[in-house]
Amino acid sequence: MSLRIESEPVQTFAALFELRGSAETGDLTLTTPIGSTLAQLHWAPGEALLKDGSRTRRFDSVDALIEAATGAAIPVGALFGWLEGRNDPVAGWKPDLGQLGNGRLQALRESPSPRADLRIVFERS
Repeated sequence: MSLRIESEPVQTFAALFELRGSAETGDLTLTTPIGSTLAQLHWAPGEALLKDGSRTRRFDSVDALIEAATGAAIPVGALFGWLEGRNDPVAGWKPDLGQLGNGRLQALRESPSPRADLRIVFERS
């Protein structure tokens, strides 16, 4: 997973990931290429937790949780749909589902500013 945010200065985020569950209840683990855990995210109705190191932080929503972990608001509900091949619409986002069969997803956020480019390479387990 990589995310490039066209801010000043440009922000980039890259991590290996394991995503489980659904938009309503799920887990996302972000790791470095050598296997060190960067963060563990968990969400369920009424609960959104970010564990990074020995610290656990609570958030009001899964969207706020994802933004704290990656630096940008990524539409988690739509992300699950996109990975399943559904072009679920999200204001400002344009997903490219043409390479899903090859384990690749790209989505561009054109608004609100700054522009963001999300790229995911995945394999299903």
